[in-house]
Amino acid sequence: MKKFFSLLAATVIVLSASAQNGKITGSIKDGGNQKTIDAATISLLNASDSTLLKTAVTDSAGNFIFENLQSKTYLISATSVGHAKVFSKLLEITAINAEANAGVLQLVPVEKNMNEVTVTATKPFIERKLDKTIINVDASISNVGATAMEVLEKSPGITVDKDGNISLKGKQGVKIFIDGKPSYLSGSDLANMLKNMSAAQLDQIEIMTNPSAKYDAAGNSGVINIKTKKTKTVGFNGSITSTYSQGRYAKFNESINLNYRNKNVNLFGNYTYRNSKGFNTLTIQRKFRDKDSKELLSVFDQQARFNNINESNNAKLGIDITLSKKATVGAVVSGYLSTEKFNNYNNTYLKNKNEVVDSRTFANIDMKSKWENFNGNVNLRHVFDSTGKELTVDLDYINYGSLNRQVMSNHYFDANDIKMLPSDTLNGNIPSDITIYSAKADYSQNFKGDIKMEAGVKASFVKTDNNARYDSLINGNLVMDAGRSNHFIYDEQIQAAYVNFNKQLNKKSNALIMETLIHSISL
Repeated sequence: MKKFFSLLAATVIVLSASAQNGKITGSIKDGGNQKTIDAATISLLNASDSTLLKTAVTDSAGNFIFENLQSKTYLISATSVGHAKVFSKLLEITAINAEANAGVLQLVPVEKNMNEVTVTATKPFIERKLDKTIINVDASISNVGATAMEVLEKSPGITVDKDGNISLKGKQGVKIFIDGKPSYLSGSDLANMLKNMSAAQLDQIEIMTNPSAKYDAAGNSGVINIKTKKTKTVGFNGSITSTYSQGRYAKFNESINLNYRNKNVNLFGNYTYRNSKGFNTLTIQRKFRDKDSKELLSVFDQQARFNNINESNNAKLGIDITLSKKATVGAVVSGYLSTEKFNNYNNTYLKNKNEVVDSRTFANIDMKSKWENFNGNVNLRHVFDSTGKELTVDLDYINYGSLNRQVMSNHYFDANDIKMLPSDTLNGNIPSDITIYSAKADYSQNFKGDIKMEAGVKASFVKTDNNARYDSLINGNLVMDAGRSNHFIYDEQIQAAYVNFNKQLNKKSNALIMETLIHSISL
């Protein structure tokens, strides 16, 4: 039976992998002079309803690519400053034809009429800078009612798998920063935080494939910096948004943003509530045949249904005080509370060569999860002069807690649907607690010859306590399963310093003259 379910798990993995192996390629040219257009914005759309699925930016040769696509029909749209939007033909990805080419899309320049001049101040959805790509979240209507995770899924170069793991241009281990500060979370904890952060709270997303040591970058995986909103308008202002979407189930997302600013003080805060319900169905059928005669031997038939209900509350409150023309001090507290209920109902039928049921296994999983997060930050910024001398200091406290309760049951029936074996029941209780203290200081200065120096020091202390306990129900009594249970306690201390020098070569490139990073880690 264990080998059978191992085979089942492998089957699901194989099917999931084969369902997302499609690829679409293409290129962009200027329809007027046929020059290559660098950094044009490319959007991947669902052909059935024009829903935005993913964005990309063309490379220096004007080429673009979308990978890991499901089998369906797509549409490509391309835009660039000073050009009219253009659409591709319908592009179909199937299991047989897993690659499609959109060809060369011609972006036609917009005619200029000097008799009529209209100036419109709007931010582009994607901006390409010297050292990073910037996503202006409010510039795309598709981000209304979305979460931070959903915005990342559509962003160029970013891939999010089914477990919420984030990669940048195919590289794992990407560091996520919030307002320039490391999130310190990873895996499912990080995924849950991003799923509970509303797009209404976000201003920009900065994507850096080759960040400096200032961002604690490990290796060359990259950094994603999520910048939240903070208005600079004087006086009191705010906004209230409410979104509703309807599929099989309804989804709600409400948020309020408030801000008050005068000459010396800026008060800001926001609150978001999100309620969603979703489902998935999975049907797998495998037919086993004799390798020589190809005669049918048996049939494996699985039917599964997944339901989940998620409710989250996310809040932030902060203050900035201007001490002088050169110095500002601030404090921010934020946090969220999220709950989720998850159910999985799974019927697996084993059939003989005549496709008559020999046995049935019914599996049921019920999970209730809760996540709590609190962040506190005190910061100082001092600008010494107009030449670029600047010092920033940050003190952070973070506490992250979660609780996951699971009940997993298996019930076995014969061909007549009569119980033939005792049921298996496994209970899981998985609490987690993470506490982080961090202090860092960064200094930057510009020198003659377009040379910029950045230097900084940092110290952090992390304590993790994860106590996963599993109990098996045997003869009506719960007995601890020592093979699955595990109590993980982890303490970490990091002291680090860095310095780097960069020189601006031209408008499109710069050079790293020197970079030094020193780490001291105690576990």
